[in-house]
Amino acid sequence: MSLMERIDSDLKTAMKGKKELSVSTLRMLKAAIKNKEIDKKVKSLSDQEILEVFQKQVKQRKDSITEFEKANRTDLANKEKSELAILEGYLPKGLSETELKALIQKAIQSAGAKTKADVGRVMKEVMPQIAGRADGKTINQIALSLLS
Repeated sequence: MSLMERIDSDLKTAMKGKKELSVSTLRMLKAAIKNKEIDKKVKSLSDQEILEVFQKQVKQRKDSITEFEKANRTDLANKEKSELAILEGYLPKGLSETELKALIQKAIQSAGAKTKADVGRVMKEVMPQIAGRADGKTINQIALSLLS
């Protein structure tokens, strides 16, 4: 079952179960996927491209939670946390920090990176391997610490 089929199936199930939060979250996700299809001028996205949309949505939710908590809007922060939990259910299992360090170390060696200025080459090599299992910001921080 493709990722889009799974989303459609889960949306139907949520609608039948009258789970309003799941329905609204999945509809927002489908809208984001449709916008990406329109931007790329394609009929449908691959599962990898859909995962990228998921990651973007997850990042937006995390940023919103931070901002809402700063503004003491716990009601909105809690709603975002609930949406985040639904979205994270679709993402592949994340990598541990030790697994990330091992992958990044291998990429540093294969890219021949020696200084912090080479972090771009390392990121270019690591990102396709990680594909949705870790945040780019985290990868960048680990790469910078290993290169210093």
